[in-house]
Amino acid sequence: MELIRNVWSNSDIKEFASYLNSLRETDEKKLNWTKRIYNTNLPVLGIKVPVIKKIAKEIVKGNFISFLKLNPYTTFEDCLINGCLISKLKDFDTMKLYLDTYSTIIDNWALCDCLDFEIKKDNENKFFNLSMDYVQSNQPFKKRIGILLWFKFINNEQFIKSILNTIPNLKNENHYYVNMALAWFVCECFIKNKALGYYIFKNHILNKFVTNKSIQKIKDSFRVDIKDKKILEKYKQK
Repeated sequence: MELIRNVWSNSDIKEFASYLNSLRETDEKKLNWTKRIYNTNLPVLGIKVPVIKKIAKEIVKGNFISFLKLNPYTTFEDCLINGCLISKLKDFDTMKLYLDTYSTIIDNWALCDCLDFEIKKDNENKFFNLSMDYVQSNQPFKKRIGILLWFKFINNEQFIKSILNTIPNLKNENHYYVNMALAWFVCECFIKNKALGYYIFKNHILNKFVTNKSIQKIKDSFRVDIKDKKILEKYKQK
């Protein structure tokens, strides 16, 4: 199928849906395994992620905004393609328009983690404000996106203090995938800025689950000294 188009129409989207369906996994065991990994209620075709990303790269070469405008969110793979395309939007306001819709439709970790934005000096304030807005959402996967955006600001003194002041607001969080994103973030904080990492543990701003998961992730990392891994043991919560 031709994926590089000047304009996408509704008939093109129908053809595209048939194209994706032709690539679907036919082995039911593999398909069920994929569904369990993603833990999604969306229909899953089981197309391998590298294939999906290759498709998205081709669509980006054309007028991919016209693709996004048609709102193709039927399957997990449709959503994954949209996430890849949204990440490529250069204009922040246009990107946010589509991300706001995307973030209310997705229902699993993989569709959060596929987002990869290029944050520069001229848009970092907008992205930071977006992250703080999303973290306050009552929608767990929107909240996870907000936390994942924080990774871009770990070494940014202008924003990290605000993040540290916000983390205690997540202490009562009970959604597994939000807590796991936060544990992952704390682990990266410790690896990239040890003083910052120790500050988080010493001030007990995390809930029990995130505290222990963060420590586990840090201890599993090859980028952390054995001495620090031993010190962190005293911060584990029982």
